[in-house]
Amino acid sequence: MKTLVVGWLYADYLNVYGDRGNVIALTRRLEWRGFDVRVMRIGKGAAPELDEVDLAFIGGGQDLEQERIHDDFVATKAEPLRRLVEQDLAVLGVCAGFQLLGKAYVTPSGRELPGGGILDAVTHSHGVRFVGDAIWESALPGLQGESLVGFENHGGRTYLGDVQPLGRVVKGFGNNGEDGTAGAWRRNVIGTYLHGALLPRNPALTDWLIARALERRGLDPELAPLDDAVERAAHGYVLRAPARQHILR
Repeated sequence: MKTLVVGWLYADYLNVYGDRGNVIALTRRLEWRGFDVRVMRIGKGAAPELDEVDLAFIGGGQDLEQERIHDDFVATKAEPLRRLVEQDLAVLGVCAGFQLLGKAYVTPSGRELPGGGILDAVTHSHGVRFVGDAIWESALPGLQGESLVGFENHGGRTYLGDVQPLGRVVKGFGNNGEDGTAGAWRRNVIGTYLHGALLPRNPALTDWLIARALERRGLDPELAPLDDAVERAAHGYVLRAPARQHILR
């Protein structure tokens, strides 16, 4: 049986708003197709085990938790992740994970904290939070025009440089509430503000990440179809639900 490794970075710190469901979705959809899956929780400190990872996930967290792991991420994870991304590692970063993958995070005092530099994006802290259900129109290759749904809750305002948005805002706020961009992607890396958890409600996106991981391993990326009735129902609920967005001051 083929074994795929899912690396969950800072699982003890960045795990809010149901984001552990992303790891569960990746695991289950691989197992249902006959793969063995090992989830590797990667915490602080040097992480040579990153070289074993097929899919990396960095979840969301409160500002305090993000601050607690920031220096460690820059010192011990950013360089190996940059190297592996250039070797087509599949990576999903949600909220804090998205910000860490970017070039910098600017604090309320104006201090610029360096990020991983994997996505050309800069985030500015803001005292007003964007909260609510969100719908985006995907721009990912193979998923262009498909809807991505989730829940956003972020005070950061992210502005993209030389990187493609993951999609465009249909409902919600997106990266900054101004330019209609939603998330970012480069090579096999996705950054997003969608919680909820994202992947269980967007099985096509889950399978996109899985296919990229299989390609990198030299395996067939064509995935056997699954019965996604439950996932489609969860996805459709957000599409049909009345708008519930809030700006919290």
